[in-house]
Order: sequence, then structure tokens, then C-alpha cells
Amino acid sequence: MGFGTRQILNLIRYMSKQQQNLAFVFPGQGSQSFGMLAQLAADYAEIKQTFDRASFVLGRDLWALVSNGSEEELNQTQNTQPIMLAAGVAVWQVWCKLNPARPAWMAGHSLGEYTALVCSGALFFEDAVKLVAARAQFMQEAVPVGIGAMAAILGLEDDKVVEICAAVAETEIVSAVNFNAPGQVVIAGHAAAVARATDAAKAAGAKRAIILPVSVPSHCLLMETAAEKLEGCLQDIAIATPKMKLVHNVDVEMHTAPEVIKNALKEQLFKPVRWVETIQSMANKGVNCFVECGPGKVLVGLDKRIAKDAEHLAIHDSESLQKVMEYLK
Repeated sequence: MGFGTRQILNLIRYMSKQQQNLAFVFPGQGSQSFGMLAQLAADYAEIKQTFDRASFVLGRDLWALVSNGSEEELNQTQNTQPIMLAAGVAVWQVWCKLNPARPAWMAGHSLGEYTALVCSGALFFEDAVKLVAARAQFMQEAVPVGIGAMAAILGLEDDKVVEICAAVAETEIVSAVNFNAPGQVVIAGHAAAVARATDAAKAAGAKRAIILPVSVPSHCLLMETAAEKLEGCLQDIAIATPKMKLVHNVDVEMHTAPEVIKNALKEQLFKPVRWVETIQSMANKGVNCFVECGPGKVLVGLDKRIAKDAEHLAIHDSESLQKVMEYLK
């Protein structure tokens, strides 16, 4: 027996229904790589089309930077942030074209939160491109190159890292800013204070304490001036209620009011990324499948250590896309 029009529409609605146990998560700065998404771009026009839209807004060719630029250019904050936004949104567009399944939950790591807001229908893509470009500029202006630093501390408890930062800060700023996974915390602040903290962490038994190759000490109090400037930009941006339950980094809460979402984005610049709690919160509410949407598999590696009983997948090329589609059939 064939389907009538009403039956077909009902089937589409059913298939497009949000899956309550499914979350899509979006990576932030640090997941970029030269030539990323090339295979997906060859197979799906949406990748290049999304980058073209972002390039038009900024007046520079972001896809050329990914495909033919240098590692140095790709890793410059003012380029990386809009590139990572475009990458995550582009992969989401491909997913939406091919599969009716929609996650009930979303989150993004740091910059990835902007991607999540776009993909959840809360923020226009072009507005997000302008915001992250301004965000990158404000962050770099807040702390001249060489003044700030970040470091990854591996193998210590969170509380111990926080304690070390407080003990060695002296008159400078250094704090735990990314709680990425159990035993993996990133610190940020003045370069000298970060160096003291890494030495102290090694002395306390850290497996590794590594200075990261970044020019901006993200998510610490040195970013307060950048946050104030970003607040001015946010006033002119329209934000709607997300269509998915979107968990924010700064407070591990879901917000629907535009002004509250804007404040969360402002505070995110100078407060820690609580990623462990973000993933735990969704897992505790029934999420048992997390899909990283964007280049690389950084979040998969972190999330496996947080929600050990859940399935963790990534969409970053055509093969991984097919794997996720098969899993969610």
C-alpha cells in the first residue's frame, strides 16, 4: 500500500523528531588543521558554500586559508575562530541534508558554543561570523603577544591545579580555565605566573605540564576588557530561543532568554570552560550518544573519559559521516 500525502508528512515529522538520547557537540579553537574537511568538501557542496558565506561577511577567503594557506595563518586567532565556526556549521548543514535525525541536546567547547547556537537556530550564521571575528580581535587586543600564556596540566586532580595556581600567582593572574576531562586541566594568565604554575605542577606529581602554542590567555581574568567590548557587539545581535537544549560552558545551564544567553557569552570569555560538567550534565539526563560535529576528534577523546558508558562518534569526513548515519538508523 502506498503512502498518502498526510502519511508522508507524518513520517517526516516522526523521523525528524529530536532524539532525546542524542547530543551534538562542537569543537573550538585548537581542532583546526591544514586541509581539514577537504574530503567532505569534494563530496558535498554545502562545505564550500558555508565557507563562502563566512568569507563574504569578512571580506577574506577562509577556504583558501584552510586549503592553500600556511599553518601560521591558520593558527592566527583572528582566522581560526571564524574558520572553526564555519567548519562546524558546514558539517551540520551536510548532516541536515542527509539525515532527518536531530539531537535534543547541543553544546560547544568554548568557541564551539557559537557554532551550537547557530545550529540550534538561536543565532544567524552571518551574525555569528561577525561576533567571533570581533571576539578574536578583542581577545588579542586585551593581552599583547608574549604577555599571556596557557598550559595543559595532565595527571593532577582539578582541586590540586586550582590550589597550585592560587599559591604561585603572587601579584599576577593565573587560574584553571579549561576543565576538559578528568586529569586534564588547562591554565591561563600572565606568562611568568603560568611558568611558575607548571613548575609547581610537575613538582606535585603532574604527568605532564606543557606550555601551549597560543598567543591569547583565554578564559581568565585578563580577558575582562575583551568581554566588555564583546558585550557592546552583542547588544546589536538578535538571539532566539534555541530549538535544542543547549548547555552553556560558563554555568552548565540551559537558557532560553536572549539576554541571559548574551550574558553567558560575555562571561565565557573570562570564566572557565566547565566541559567535564557539561558532558556529565547531559549524560545524567539520559544522553547516551555524543556526536562531535566538525574537524578532528578532540572532543571524542575528552568525552570518552567523562561519559564512559556512552557512545562517542565524530563527523569529520565522508567515512565518519556514514558511520554516524549507520549507527543512528
